[in-house]
Amino acid sequence: MAILETYNLKKFYGSGENEVHALDGVILEVEQGEFVSVVGTSGSGKSTLLHMLGGLDRPDSGDVFVDGKDIFSLGDEELTIFRRRKIGFVFQNYNLVPSLNVYENIVLPIQLDGREPDSKYIDSIIETLGLTEKLGNLPNNLSGGQQQRVAIARALAAKPAIILADEPTGNLDSKTSQDVMGLLKITSERFAQTIVMITHNEEIAQMADRIIRIEDGKIVSGK
Repeated sequence: MAILETYNLKKFYGSGENEVHALDGVILEVEQGEFVSVVGTSGSGKSTLLHMLGGLDRPDSGDVFVDGKDIFSLGDEELTIFRRRKIGFVFQNYNLVPSLNVYENIVLPIQLDGREPDSKYIDSIIETLGLTEKLGNLPNNLSGGQQQRVAIARALAAKPAIILADEPTGNLDSKTSQDVMGLLKITSERFAQTIVMITHNEEIAQMADRIIRIEDGKIVSGK
């Protein structure tokens, strides 16, 4: 079953001779539980695509369906709530709250939604990601790799329909990158979690189930 679908997604910037086709008719399907990497050079449109898939920006035309819902049919407030419940994000810069400890960062999106965390499920995530001994630490007392593990745990904790990872190894050395990618792969399999990852690193991309290549705003392989 497709958990993520896009139809003729377009996003243009500028006008006339300066018009840039960041996305030019993107059609994409991602199955539930699939781990997909999207690769392309700088300016190819991969980051714009990720922003559209996550509802962080609206397209000029086209549709995005997440878990059967046309996300751009929602108003801004509805979309914010939907995003919090259905889409997990893992960013290159971690985006952790510096004044909250590891556990508080992990459960923050759930608490913002007024829900009780599923303790058993979250404990399983924490154990899988090797964070059990770090729960009381603040982010600035963690290495980059550990901070990224916390970001992955936070994304998983709300049981989203999909996780969108934007260059999740971009700030990590090669060994830590491999470790983090291994953990992403394990969590994808163990928790049947759908992941779409943007990366420019071909070696990292190979760890996904499927590689989609984007050039000049168009998908050129891996549909």
